[in-house]
Amino acid sequence: MKYLSCILLVLFTFQIQAQEQISLETCYQLVTQNYPLVKQTELLEAQNKLEAAVISTSKLPKIDLDAYATYQSEVIEFPVAMSGVEPLNKDQYRATVTVNQLIYNGGATTAALDLKSAQLKTKQKQIEVQLYQLKLQINQLYFSILLAQESDALLKAKHTLLEAKLKEIQSGIKNGSVVPSSDNVLEAELLKVDQQSKAVNSNKKTLIETLSTLITFPLDASIVFETPIVVHDIQHQISRPELDVFQLKKDEIENSENLISKQNAPKLLGFATGGYGNPGLNILDNSFQPFYTVGLKLNWNVFDWNANKKQRESLSITKDIIENETEIFKLNTNIELNKQQDEINKIEDFISSDKQIVTLRETVLQTAASQLQNGVITASAYLIELTNLYEDEQTLAAHKIQLELAKANYNIIKGQ
Repeated sequence: MKYLSCILLVLFTFQIQAQEQISLETCYQLVTQNYPLVKQTELLEAQNKLEAAVISTSKLPKIDLDAYATYQSEVIEFPVAMSGVEPLNKDQYRATVTVNQLIYNGGATTAALDLKSAQLKTKQKQIEVQLYQLKLQINQLYFSILLAQESDALLKAKHTLLEAKLKEIQSGIKNGSVVPSSDNVLEAELLKVDQQSKAVNSNKKTLIETLSTLITFPLDASIVFETPIVVHDIQHQISRPELDVFQLKKDEIENSENLISKQNAPKLLGFATGGYGNPGLNILDNSFQPFYTVGLKLNWNVFDWNANKKQRESLSITKDIIENETEIFKLNTNIELNKQQDEINKIEDFISSDKQIVTLRETVLQTAASQLQNGVITASAYLIELTNLYEDEQTLAAHKIQLELAKANYNIIKGQ
């Protein structure tokens, strides 16, 4: 997995550097690969392996070492008829090694391993949910950069137009067809446009740095951000990763129920004990001697006061709670989708009227330009119409970008 991620990262880097541009989809992919939270996926896998290894030790022999020495105030005494038997020592010593081997436990070990596996899947999917939610932040940053990029382009176009018009005015002043000092108005506006351009670029630089930090990937201020054409399908079903988390939590509960059902199953163990002590197994031999025992042991909790049953009932209620949370999540998501769709419809209406306004402003500006050239109006009057056109073009550009942002957010909310 690490090797594949490195290859993809290199490919992304090469593509971005070669084309000096980046797309919204690339930002999505970069954040899911580079964001620090991604490291937790591997950490969870390592942790799960260790915990599974601990559970699996129940299948291995367990070895216990015991040693003790005692002194008894009284020992067994033998009748006079057996006076030839040496009395037992009041001080006794024993050291033993016992090996217990689980033979059967009703599948409890396998059930515990299955539960651990289910818990790992849930935790990893929760990480995926957190990474997925970062896409909304990326949308906001990415489209804000696009708006700054578009604003800068409009300012450059305005600057070019003003420079051309300034040359015409200066020529008219020399010919006496234009009122003197009219060029001062345009020169002041050019300085104002330069200030606006610097402010836009400064804001764009900040946004790019923030996005670069979020996706943990270097982005140059000169990089071009592609304008995505976002397609959203209002008929598409919700497919958010949160729904997978709810399902995995229910799978966890089912595995927990299975484990609980195995807890009261009979457990069969084999054991062997070897030792050395005084006395040994033959208490009549009052000396140090080795000994051993082997056998089988059965343990079965026949009645647990319905504790097992109550645990399963509690888990069943938890499953109902998760089902309820799923329905609430779907309801809230649909509410957000409806709001977002209303926003899309509203912006589309704005764009339609924006285009008409810009067309009318262009006609008015053409007339004002002709009047300025013929000395009918002042440069200030012309500048008012130019500013009106620029502001309306800026509004149109902003609405177009807002529309794509609304569609992109719609897709993220839906999980498309």
